[in-house]
Amino acid sequence: MKFGWLAVVVVAALTGQVQATGSTAAANVTVLEQRFEMPGLERSRTVRLYLPADYQASTEHYPVLYMHDAQNLFDARTSYAGEWQVDEQLNLLAQQGLKLIVVGIDNGGEFRNQELLPFSGPPIGEAQGDQYLQFIVTVVKPYIDQQYRTKADAAHTGIMGSSMGGLISHYALLNYPDVFGLYGLFSPAYWTVGPQIQRFSNQLPAPGQRLYFYMGLQEGGSMVPDIEQVVRQLARKGMTAQQAQYRLVEGADHNEAAWAAEFSRAVLWLYQGKVLP
Repeated sequence: MKFGWLAVVVVAALTGQVQATGSTAAANVTVLEQRFEMPGLERSRTVRLYLPADYQASTEHYPVLYMHDAQNLFDARTSYAGEWQVDEQLNLLAQQGLKLIVVGIDNGGEFRNQELLPFSGPPIGEAQGDQYLQFIVTVVKPYIDQQYRTKADAAHTGIMGSSMGGLISHYALLNYPDVFGLYGLFSPAYWTVGPQIQRFSNQLPAPGQRLYFYMGLQEGGSMVPDIEQVVRQLARKGMTAQQAQYRLVEGADHNEAAWAAEFSRAVLWLYQGKVLP
Protein backbone atom coordinates (compact mmCIF):
# COMPACT_ATOMS: atom_id res chain seq x y z
CA MET A 1 0.00 0.00 0.00
CA LYS A 2 3.01 2.29 -0.43
CA PHE A 3 3.29 4.52 -3.47
CA GLY A 4 6.23 6.66 -2.43
CA TRP A 5 4.97 10.09 -1.45
CA LEU A 6 1.31 9.22 -2.00
CA ALA A 7 0.44 6.81 0.80
CA VAL A 8 -0.04 8.03 4.35
CA VAL A 9 -1.50 5.64 6.90
CA VAL A 10 -2.63 7.11 10.21
CA VAL A 11 -4.76 6.17 13.17
CA ALA A 12 -8.00 8.10 13.32
CA ALA A 13 -9.70 8.88 16.60
CA LEU A 14 -13.30 9.03 15.46
CA THR A 15 -16.07 10.14 17.76
CA GLY A 16 -19.74 9.36 17.46
CA GLN A 17 -22.16 12.03 16.41
CA VAL A 18 -25.25 12.81 18.42
CA GLN A 19 -28.45 13.40 16.50
CA ALA A 20 -30.09 16.63 17.63
CA THR A 21 -33.80 17.37 17.75
CA GLY A 22 -33.22 21.03 16.82
CA SER A 23 -31.10 22.53 14.09
CA THR A 24 -27.34 22.38 14.63
CA ALA A 25 -26.53 24.60 11.64
CA ALA A 26 -24.51 27.73 12.36
CA ALA A 27 -26.09 31.14 11.88
CA ASN A 28 -24.10 31.71 8.69
CA VAL A 29 -25.76 28.74 6.94
CA THR A 30 -28.91 29.41 4.95
CA VAL A 31 -31.25 27.38 2.76
CA LEU A 32 -31.81 29.29 -0.47
CA GLU A 33 -35.46 30.10 -0.95
CA GLN A 34 -35.71 29.13 -4.58
CA ARG A 35 -35.51 25.58 -5.84
CA PHE A 36 -33.24 25.09 -8.81
CA GLU A 37 -34.57 23.32 -11.90
CA MET A 38 -32.43 20.48 -13.24
CA PRO A 39 -32.38 20.51 -17.07
CA GLY A 40 -33.04 17.12 -18.59
CA LEU A 41 -34.08 15.52 -15.31
CA GLU A 42 -37.57 16.96 -14.81
CA ARG A 43 -36.95 17.76 -11.16
CA SER A 44 -35.70 20.56 -8.93
CA ARG A 45 -33.30 20.75 -6.05
CA THR A 46 -32.66 22.60 -2.80
CA VAL A 47 -29.31 24.35 -2.30
CA ARG A 48 -27.79 25.16 1.11
CA LEU A 49 -25.23 27.93 1.46
CA TYR A 50 -22.43 28.56 3.93
CA LEU A 51 -20.94 32.07 3.89
CA PRO A 52 -17.95 33.15 5.98
CA ALA A 53 -19.16 34.72 9.24
CA ASP A 54 -17.82 38.14 8.23
CA TYR A 55 -19.18 38.03 4.68
CA GLN A 56 -21.74 40.83 5.16
CA ALA A 57 -19.18 43.12 6.77
CA SER A 58 -16.51 42.68 4.10
CA THR A 59 -16.00 43.38 0.40
CA GLU A 60 -13.77 40.36 -0.09
CA HIS A 61 -14.24 37.75 -2.82
CA TYR A 62 -14.03 34.13 -1.68
CA PRO A 63 -13.10 30.73 -3.09
CA VAL A 64 -16.00 28.32 -3.45
CA LEU A 65 -16.47 24.64 -2.66
CA TYR A 66 -19.38 22.72 -4.21
CA MET A 67 -20.48 19.71 -2.17
CA HIS A 68 -23.04 16.94 -2.62
CA ASP A 69 -25.49 15.44 -0.09
CA ALA A 70 -26.05 18.83 1.50
CA GLN A 71 -28.54 17.41 4.01
CA ASN A 72 -25.54 15.87 5.78
CA LEU A 73 -23.13 18.81 5.69
CA PHE A 74 -24.35 21.36 8.22
CA ASP A 75 -27.30 20.15 10.26
CA ALA A 76 -27.89 16.99 12.28
CA ARG A 77 -31.64 17.60 12.01
CA THR A 78 -31.64 17.16 8.23
CA SER A 79 -28.97 14.48 8.03
CA TYR A 80 -29.75 10.81 7.64
CA ALA A 81 -26.40 9.48 8.89
CA GLY A 82 -24.80 12.26 10.95
CA GLU A 83 -23.35 15.56 9.75
CA TRP A 84 -19.92 16.65 8.53
CA GLN A 85 -19.94 19.80 10.71
CA VAL A 86 -18.67 21.76 7.74
CA ASP A 87 -19.93 25.07 9.15
CA GLU A 88 -18.37 24.66 12.60
CA GLN A 89 -15.07 23.51 11.12
CA LEU A 90 -14.86 26.35 8.61
CA ASN A 91 -15.74 28.91 11.28
CA LEU A 92 -12.70 27.66 13.19
CA LEU A 93 -10.47 27.54 10.10
CA ALA A 94 -11.40 31.14 9.32
CA GLN A 95 -9.32 32.06 12.35
CA GLN A 96 -6.34 30.53 10.49
CA GLY A 97 -7.11 32.55 7.37
CA LEU A 98 -9.06 29.99 5.36
CA LYS A 99 -12.40 31.47 4.32
CA LEU A 100 -14.64 29.70 1.82
CA ILE A 101 -18.13 29.81 0.45
CA VAL A 102 -19.65 26.32 0.48
CA VAL A 103 -22.53 25.49 -1.85
CA GLY A 104 -24.27 22.32 -0.73
CA ILE A 105 -26.58 20.59 -3.19
CA ASP A 106 -29.20 18.32 -1.66
CA ASN A 107 -29.17 14.77 -2.91
CA GLY A 108 -32.12 13.49 -4.91
CA GLY A 109 -33.36 10.88 -2.45
CA GLU A 110 -34.49 7.93 -4.54
CA PHE A 111 -32.58 9.40 -7.52
CA ARG A 112 -29.33 9.93 -5.60
CA ASN A 113 -27.34 6.98 -6.93
CA GLN A 114 -28.39 7.58 -10.52
CA GLU A 115 -27.55 11.29 -10.35
CA LEU A 116 -24.11 10.58 -8.94
CA LEU A 117 -23.35 7.71 -11.34
CA PRO A 118 -21.09 8.57 -14.31
CA PHE A 119 -21.66 5.52 -16.52
CA SER A 120 -24.76 3.37 -17.01
CA GLY A 121 -24.60 -0.30 -16.14
CA PRO A 122 -24.94 -2.75 -13.26
CA PRO A 123 -25.38 -2.62 -10.36
CA ILE A 124 -27.19 0.75 -10.39
CA GLY A 125 -28.49 1.06 -13.94
CA GLU A 126 -29.09 4.33 -15.76
CA ALA A 127 -26.50 7.02 -15.16
CA GLN A 128 -27.60 10.64 -14.77
CA GLY A 129 -24.20 11.98 -13.73
CA ASP A 130 -23.75 14.03 -16.88
CA GLN A 131 -27.04 15.86 -16.32
CA TYR A 132 -26.26 16.36 -12.64
CA LEU A 133 -22.86 17.92 -13.30
CA GLN A 134 -24.33 20.03 -16.10
CA PHE A 135 -26.89 21.28 -13.58
CA ILE A 136 -24.13 22.41 -11.21
CA VAL A 137 -22.05 24.01 -13.97
CA THR A 138 -24.80 25.72 -15.98
CA VAL A 139 -27.45 26.50 -13.35
CA VAL A 140 -26.10 26.57 -9.79
CA LYS A 141 -22.62 28.00 -10.34
CA PRO A 142 -23.72 30.91 -12.56
CA TYR A 143 -26.34 31.85 -9.96
CA ILE A 144 -23.83 31.73 -7.11
CA ASP A 145 -21.23 33.72 -9.05
CA GLN A 146 -23.82 36.36 -9.91
CA GLN A 147 -25.38 36.71 -6.47
CA TYR A 148 -22.30 36.38 -4.24
CA ARG A 149 -18.73 37.64 -4.19
CA THR A 150 -16.89 34.60 -5.47
CA LYS A 151 -13.53 33.88 -7.00
CA ALA A 152 -15.13 32.15 -9.95
CA ASP A 153 -12.08 30.81 -11.78
CA ALA A 154 -11.18 27.11 -11.67
CA ALA A 155 -8.13 27.72 -9.48
CA HIS A 156 -10.45 28.82 -6.64
CA THR A 157 -13.36 26.44 -7.30
CA GLY A 158 -13.56 23.01 -5.72
CA ILE A 159 -15.92 20.05 -5.76
CA MET A 160 -16.10 17.47 -2.98
CA GLY A 161 -18.18 14.51 -1.91
CA SER A 162 -18.11 11.06 -0.35
CA SER A 163 -18.90 7.61 -1.69
CA MET A 164 -21.00 8.21 -4.84
CA GLY A 165 -20.31 11.92 -4.24
CA GLY A 166 -16.58 11.22 -4.34
CA LEU A 167 -17.05 9.31 -7.57
CA ILE A 168 -18.97 12.08 -9.34
CA SER A 169 -16.44 14.64 -8.06
CA HIS A 170 -13.66 12.70 -9.80
CA TYR A 171 -15.84 12.47 -12.91
CA ALA A 172 -15.98 16.27 -12.88
CA LEU A 173 -12.23 16.29 -13.56
CA LEU A 174 -12.83 14.31 -16.74
CA ASN A 175 -15.55 16.67 -17.99
CA TYR A 176 -15.05 20.12 -16.47
CA PRO A 177 -11.34 20.65 -15.71
CA ASP A 178 -11.79 24.26 -16.83
CA VAL A 179 -14.51 24.81 -14.19
CA PHE A 180 -13.12 22.98 -11.15
CA GLY A 181 -9.49 22.98 -10.11
CA LEU A 182 -9.76 21.37 -6.65
CA TYR A 183 -11.19 17.90 -6.02
CA GLY A 184 -12.06 16.30 -2.67
CA LEU A 185 -12.48 12.57 -3.37
CA PHE A 186 -13.69 10.96 -0.16
CA SER A 187 -14.21 7.18 -0.29
CA PRO A 188 -15.06 7.25 -4.01
CA ALA A 189 -17.32 4.34 -4.98
CA TYR A 190 -15.33 3.18 -8.00
CA TRP A 191 -16.83 -0.29 -7.60
CA THR A 192 -20.10 0.95 -9.12
CA VAL A 193 -18.56 1.54 -12.57
CA GLY A 194 -16.95 -1.84 -13.23
CA PRO A 195 -14.25 -1.79 -15.94
CA GLN A 196 -14.91 1.89 -16.55
CA ILE A 197 -12.73 2.51 -13.49
CA GLN A 198 -9.85 2.75 -15.95
CA ARG A 199 -11.21 6.04 -17.20
CA PHE A 200 -10.39 7.66 -13.87
CA SER A 201 -6.74 6.70 -14.32
CA ASN A 202 -6.46 8.10 -17.84
CA GLN A 203 -6.58 11.82 -17.11
CA LEU A 204 -3.84 13.42 -15.06
CA PRO A 205 -4.59 16.66 -13.22
CA ALA A 206 -3.28 19.74 -15.01
CA PRO A 207 -0.62 21.95 -13.43
CA GLY A 208 -2.22 23.84 -10.56
CA GLN A 209 -5.04 21.35 -10.05
CA ARG A 210 -5.20 19.41 -6.78
CA LEU A 211 -6.78 16.06 -5.93
CA TYR A 212 -7.29 14.88 -2.36
CA PHE A 213 -7.92 11.12 -2.20
CA TYR A 214 -9.23 9.71 1.08
CA MET A 215 -10.21 6.20 2.15
CA GLY A 216 -10.87 4.48 5.46
CA LEU A 217 -9.00 1.22 5.94
CA GLN A 218 -12.12 -0.44 7.37
CA GLU A 219 -14.28 0.31 4.33
CA GLY A 220 -15.62 -2.89 2.85
CA GLY A 221 -15.66 -4.69 -0.46
CA SER A 222 -13.21 -3.45 -3.08
CA MET A 223 -13.16 0.14 -1.81
CA VAL A 224 -9.51 0.16 -0.72
CA PRO A 225 -8.11 -1.88 -3.66
CA ASP A 226 -10.03 0.28 -6.12
CA ILE A 227 -8.73 3.63 -4.88
CA GLU A 228 -5.21 2.24 -4.69
CA GLN A 229 -5.48 1.03 -8.28
CA VAL A 230 -6.50 4.51 -9.43
CA VAL A 231 -3.86 6.31 -7.36
CA ARG A 232 -1.11 3.86 -8.38
CA GLN A 233 -1.83 4.24 -12.08
CA LEU A 234 -2.00 8.03 -11.90
CA ALA A 235 1.27 8.10 -9.97
CA ARG A 236 2.93 5.94 -12.62
CA LYS A 237 1.78 8.38 -15.27
CA GLY A 238 3.39 11.26 -13.44
CA MET A 239 0.94 12.67 -10.88
CA THR A 240 3.02 14.54 -8.31
CA ALA A 241 2.85 15.42 -4.63
CA GLN A 242 1.96 18.97 -5.63
CA GLN A 243 -1.06 17.64 -7.53
CA ALA A 244 -2.38 14.95 -5.20
CA GLN A 245 -2.50 13.67 -1.65
CA TYR A 246 -3.69 10.20 -0.66
CA ARG A 247 -4.77 9.39 2.88
CA LEU A 248 -5.58 5.84 3.96
CA VAL A 249 -6.85 6.09 7.51
CA GLU A 250 -6.63 3.16 9.88
CA GLY A 251 -9.75 2.51 11.96
CA ALA A 252 -12.01 4.59 9.72
CA ASP A 253 -15.21 3.17 8.22
CA HIS A 254 -17.58 4.36 5.49
CA ASN A 255 -19.54 7.00 7.39
CA GLU A 256 -20.06 10.70 8.07
CA ALA A 257 -18.03 10.64 11.28
CA ALA A 258 -14.93 9.55 9.35
CA TRP A 259 -15.46 12.11 6.59
CA ALA A 260 -16.08 14.88 9.11
CA ALA A 261 -12.81 13.98 10.84
CA GLU A 262 -10.94 14.44 7.55
CA PHE A 263 -12.69 17.56 6.23
CA SER A 264 -10.48 20.28 7.74
CA ARG A 265 -7.27 18.54 6.71
CA ALA A 266 -8.58 18.16 3.16
CA VAL A 267 -9.68 21.77 2.62
CA LEU A 268 -6.48 23.13 4.14
CA TRP A 269 -4.45 21.20 1.60
CA LEU A 270 -6.75 21.85 -1.35
CA TYR A 271 -7.08 25.59 -0.81
CA GLN A 272 -3.85 26.51 0.96
CA GLY A 273 -1.45 23.66 0.24
CA LYS A 274 -0.99 22.90 3.94
CA VAL A 275 0.07 19.33 4.76
CA LEU A 276 -0.78 18.62 8.38
CA PRO A 277 1.30 16.21 10.48
